[in-house]
Amino acid sequence: MINNVEFNLNDEVIMKKPHACGTNSWTITRNGADIKIKCNNCSREIMMDRLEFMRKLKKVIKNEKTSS
Repeated sequence: MINNVEFNLNDEVIMKKPHACGTNSWTITRNGADIKIKCNNCSREIMMDRLEFMRKLKKVIKNEKTSS
């Protein structure tokens, strides 16, 4: 699990396991007690609690708009 990681809305994240469509690249669309992410390939959205999200998270790629 990644500790002390910061992420915001519209940040791109890489998850450990790929989605059924074959990509593991997602965009955060809701940030709170639950995290909602949208697949960058097929546009499916899933929601999971923050603990589960942190367990499955591999890497955070900052969005250009939020990193400056």
